[in-house]
Amino acid sequence: MERAARWNWNTSTKEIPFSSWQDRFEWVEEPQASPDGESVAAIVKVGESEFNACVNGETWSEGFDKMWYLRYSPDGRLTAIVSKDGEWTVAVDGAAWENRFGYVWNTLFSADGRHVAVAFQQDMAYGMACNDTPWEQTFPNLTNPMISLNDGQTAAVVQVEGLNEGEIHKYQQGIYSAAVDGVPWEQRFVNVWKTAFNPGGTSLAAEIRLNLYDYTIAVNGVPWNQVFGCVWEPVFNPTNGKVVAPVRIQGKWALAEDGQVIWERRFVQLWHTRYSPDGKRLAAIVAPEFGRWTVAVDGAPWRATVREMVTDAVFSPDGARIAAVVKDRGRWSLAADGHIWQNTFDMAWKPVFSPDGRHLAAKVQRNGKYTIVVDDRPWRQECDMAWDPVFSPDGGKLLLRTIEGGTYFRRVVPVAGITG
Repeated sequence: MERAARWNWNTSTKEIPFSSWQDRFEWVEEPQASPDGESVAAIVKVGESEFNACVNGETWSEGFDKMWYLRYSPDGRLTAIVSKDGEWTVAVDGAAWENRFGYVWNTLFSADGRHVAVAFQQDMAYGMACNDTPWEQTFPNLTNPMISLNDGQTAAVVQVEGLNEGEIHKYQQGIYSAAVDGVPWEQRFVNVWKTAFNPGGTSLAAEIRLNLYDYTIAVNGVPWNQVFGCVWEPVFNPTNGKVVAPVRIQGKWALAEDGQVIWERRFVQLWHTRYSPDGKRLAAIVAPEFGRWTVAVDGAPWRATVREMVTDAVFSPDGARIAAVVKDRGRWSLAADGHIWQNTFDMAWKPVFSPDGRHLAAKVQRNGKYTIVVDDRPWRQECDMAWDPVFSPDGGKLLLRTIEGGTYFRRVVPVAGITG
């Protein structure tokens, strides 16, 4: 919200021509809108084997042989994965990193956008680079790259020893670990999957497999004392540093904290755990019975359930409310505080709470067009493209970024103008 407080919340509408770019360039790829809405950008082909980024109608000063994955960082810088002379790197606002690689992928940002990271391959070895600084140590394989919330620590699941065909015994002895800023844990495991940083970036937890049958969570390389039939992604409590994770016990799923079960109720499935910002409430997506999905908060499932899917559960900033995207009978909608909205859509995206938690908004699609829905009230405007809405710091306005009829629009509208 500190960053959003510096944005322009007074100008009601800004228009940028977009369809005319098609006449200027050989082709134009999918556009990206900046977080503050002031800019729209797209990768464009400017000539024979030359690509560039066009921002509000102006291209970067330097083009590249290839270019993809154009993304704005949270602080508004424009990044792309680029190639020149057969080598790949990252360009930020048109300036390419000095380090070059055989390939890079999966651009990641810290929450404030100051840190930009990617996974890379060089000479058939794998690592990560953050702010143009690559890991000193590389590995035969790397998966699940991630970046910490604030300070730019990077982590990934790594294969620490090569494996030849037929060396099943070596696999069972353990050849996988997790690496933080390129330094692997001393402990090796049969498998390592999803990892999670604590808010300060000083601790890392991971799903691990100890042998062919036993699964648990490791924190900074040290496994929990308890083992389970399976585990899902760990999550740190943002206030006390404890780790929770869904665990499978006797054919059912439970929630454990530091190895000890904390929710009395067991579920057919339990995953995607989320803490409220203050760490006082804990939610998860659950299946109370086979084929029925909902959200459980502090172990108590909502009464409302759906048949197909629940995803993208989020707490309000004050932790008092929780919402999620739901799918039932082929239609998408949102649910908040245990109640499913009446309006349904062809698709719905991750919900966004206002800073005070009073309002809930999301991007949705209906009949091939995009719009915004607020508190179960759809905006009347139908758009060719739209991005997630952003609430003003006081919660009374919405920043809406859309493309309509070949023009990019940045609008600031009162929330009451949609909710009535």
